[in-house]
Amino acid sequence: MNKSVSRIELHEKDVQSGNKINFTSLGCARNLVDTEVMLGIVLQAGYEVTHQIGEADFLVVNTCGFLASSRLEGLDTIDDLFKNKKKGAKVIIAGCMVQKHKEEIQKKFPGIHYYLGSGDMEKILQAVSAPEAGEAISSARSYLEWGEVPRQVSTPKNYAYLKIAEGCAKSCAFCIIPKIKGPLKSKPQEQVLKEFQALLKQGVHEVILIAQDLGDWSKEGKEKPGLESLLREMLKVKGDYWIRLLYLYPDEITDGLIDLISSDSRLCAYLDMPLQHINDDILKAMRRKTSKKQIIDILTKLRKLVPGVMVRTSLMVGFPGETEEQFAELVQFIQEHPLDNIGIFKYSCEAESLSAKMPGHISEEVKQRRYEKLAETQLKVVRERNRSYIKKKLKVMVEGYHPDSPYLMRGRFYGQCPEIDGQVIINDGRKVKTFGKMYEVEITQAADYDLIGRVVGPAPEPKSPKPSKLALAVHG
Repeated sequence: MNKSVSRIELHEKDVQSGNKINFTSLGCARNLVDTEVMLGIVLQAGYEVTHQIGEADFLVVNTCGFLASSRLEGLDTIDDLFKNKKKGAKVIIAGCMVQKHKEEIQKKFPGIHYYLGSGDMEKILQAVSAPEAGEAISSARSYLEWGEVPRQVSTPKNYAYLKIAEGCAKSCAFCIIPKIKGPLKSKPQEQVLKEFQALLKQGVHEVILIAQDLGDWSKEGKEKPGLESLLREMLKVKGDYWIRLLYLYPDEITDGLIDLISSDSRLCAYLDMPLQHINDDILKAMRRKTSKKQIIDILTKLRKLVPGVMVRTSLMVGFPGETEEQFAELVQFIQEHPLDNIGIFKYSCEAESLSAKMPGHISEEVKQRRYEKLAETQLKVVRERNRSYIKKKLKVMVEGYHPDSPYLMRGRFYGQCPEIDGQVIINDGRKVKTFGKMYEVEITQAADYDLIGRVVGPAPEPKSPKPSKLALAVHG
């Protein structure tokens, strides 16, 4: 379900021949936003976008260099383009792999026309118009769009991503993102609000805030309004919409933020909270800022104060030195403190990471066994949690027909994030008049990570935001 490749497809328009461009975006949603900026720039300049590789005059790949598997995917994607492109078509490579691994790409694919660094997305026209092979690779390691730079949203019309920061202020032992993307760089509040309102005016219902850690937004500046302040300003914008938060580390989840989520349903009661592990010794070795007790406390508080809150996390198996007892503690944790969705990862040894030099590296066979055990345990948890939705009615955004059958529809309720979580499969959609609208769905079955139900009718009108507990305490 977690799709790392986003093929950008738009209706083609009549322009002069030789101007067709194909885009492939690899990796995270932050990369996708960068790709959408390049897309907007070329469309504004009169180029035509095609999803057919064999038709394209230019083929652009925005790469991800986070993990060895990501880089392999990038090389495989480039190889596929060279095998299937038409004669004379030019290949342009952008993004993280260019910034850190250009020599590796160059050695394998000497026929690449142009390279763009991960901070140089706005130079896409320079790349496609260059008569000779070349590059534009500045010292900027990440890109954060500003002002009036065009962007063409490529996601389905009902949701879009809004990147509010780039880079990272953390120093996790297993991660090289600060080396790839550089230090934290936040978008000003005025710019975030401007882009937020622009997306709503385009008809977007769900705006998904993204950054390496949303909780760090603005903390590098002299004035530090913080995420709570930003969200309060966003929620002043009238309308029926969803704001979803990706990603928010557990040490950044404050009482004020919890209060805000519980008081306004437009702020989805959904948190993507990367934990990585639960054992205190492993967390310390990972250079994480939380302990087992703090993690359990924040989960307990969320469940108590935010009814229906959904928590997604990421967990890692096979970190250097992880013992069987420490892994068993992780398995026990997700049984005793069930989480709604978990992305499970096997530790990847990245040469520039602090953990690469640690003792006790674990074999791939052991990592795979632990991965499978944790995934099996989580599936049992999800099945039990999803069965609790049977006979309940959920407010669901109905997005379209299911790809497996024209007799089924698909949608999501607030607890399901696009691309990474399950979905609501609708087997009776006779009352659906328009896709991209909210409907009330009665859940009749659960199928592993997905829910199955029938449309009862249009979703009831949203209620006015409740006064926050904090406001009641102050004014009551």
